[in-house]
Amino acid sequence: MNQTQQASYQRSRWLTLFGTVITQFALGSVYTWSLFNGQLSQKLDAPISQVAFSFGLLSLGLAIASSLAGKLQERFGVRRVTIGAGVLMALGFWLTAQANNLMMLYFSAGLLVGLADGAGYLMTLSNCVKWFPERKGMISACAIGAYGLGSLGFKFICGTLLVTVGLEQTFMIWGVLAMSMIILGALLMREAPLQQTGTTAKGQQHARDYTLAQSVRLPQYWMLALMFLTACMSGLYVIGVAKDIGEGLVHLSTQTAASAVTVIAIANLSGRLVLGVLSDKMLRIRVISLAQIVSLIGMSVLLFTRMNEVTFFLSLACVAFSFGGTITVFPSLVSDFFGLNNLTKNYGLLYLGFGIGSVLGSLVASLFGGFTVTFSLIMTLLVISLFLSLTIRLPQSPVTKEPVLQRH
Repeated sequence: MNQTQQASYQRSRWLTLFGTVITQFALGSVYTWSLFNGQLSQKLDAPISQVAFSFGLLSLGLAIASSLAGKLQERFGVRRVTIGAGVLMALGFWLTAQANNLMMLYFSAGLLVGLADGAGYLMTLSNCVKWFPERKGMISACAIGAYGLGSLGFKFICGTLLVTVGLEQTFMIWGVLAMSMIILGALLMREAPLQQTGTTAKGQQHARDYTLAQSVRLPQYWMLALMFLTACMSGLYVIGVAKDIGEGLVHLSTQTAASAVTVIAIANLSGRLVLGVLSDKMLRIRVISLAQIVSLIGMSVLLFTRMNEVTFFLSLACVAFSFGGTITVFPSLVSDFFGLNNLTKNYGLLYLGFGIGSVLGSLVASLFGGFTVTFSLIMTLLVISLFLSLTIRLPQSPVTKEPVLQRH
C-alpha cells in the first residue's frame, strides 16, 4: 500500500471501531430489562415470572439472529444490516409500549427486539475484529466491553425515564435513542477487507480460511462449541439466580443479596477487559483454560462449601469474570482456528450456545429441583471443557480437496 492507501485504511478501521463501540453500547441496553418487570406485571395483570419470560425469548432471538447475520451481511453489507437492526429495535420497543397482553409482549420485546439485537451484535463485532487482525483480543474487549457498559448506562437513563415520563413513553424514547445511536454507528462503519491467510501475530500458521460447511466437519469445531455452551450455561444461570442463591443458600437479607448485581457487573466487565487484552499476549486457548479454572473455583465454592457473605460474592465474581472473559476471547479464538474471512458465519452457528445456555440451566433446575443438581452438571461440563481446552490443536490440513476440473 502507498501512503494514501495506508492513511485511508487506518482512517476506515478507526472509524469502524468508533462506530462499532457506539452501536454495541446501544445494543447492550437490552440488559436493563429487569427494570421493567414490575410495572409490566401490574399493567398486564400477569405474574412477574411470566413477564420475565420475554427476556428469555429475547436471548434466544439474539442467538438465532446472530447465527444468520453472516448471510445477511453477504447480501446487504454490514452498514445496511446494522441500520435495519436499529429500525427493527425501535419498532420492537414501540410495539412493546402498546402491548396489552403477554403474547404481544413476547412478540415485541422478545422476538423483535431479540432478533434486532442479534442481527447487529455479532456481525458488527466480527467486522470490527477483521479490521485489526494484529490485536483481535483488545478490539473484542473494546466492543464487547461497550455492550456491557450499555446495560449500565441505560440503567440510569431508563430508570430516570420511568420515574419522570412513565412506562410507555420510556419504551418509545428508549427505542428512538437506541435506533439513533445504532444508525450513527452504522454510518461510521466500513466493510472489512478480505484477510490474507498466512501467519498470525503469534506466529501460528493458518492453512486456509474454513467455510462453515468445512468447519462443522472438524472435531475442533464441536470441541469449541461445547466449551462455549458450558461457559454460557454457567455464567447465565448463576447470574440469573444470584439473588435467589444469596437468600436461599447463604440466608442473606434481600438488600444484601441484591448487591450481587453490582459484584457481577464489575467482575463481568473486568473479565472482558483483562482476558481480552491478555489474549493478545498469549495463546488464546490458554486464556480460555484460565477462565475455566477460575469458573471451577467459583462453582466449587457454591457447591462444596458452607458459604458466608464474603465467599458468596467471591464465587459470583469468579463465575462472572470467567463468563465475561470467555465471550470476549471466543470470536478471536474461532478466527485462530478457522480464519477471519468467514468469522461471522463460523462464530454465528457456535453462538447458538448462548441461547441454549440461557435456558438450559433453568430447565435442569426446574426439572430436577433446586441448585445442587444444576451446579453439579455445570461442574462436570467445566471439567470436560478444561480437558478439551488443554488437548485441542489447530486444524492442520484442509477439510476438502479442491475439485478437479474435467475436460469436455
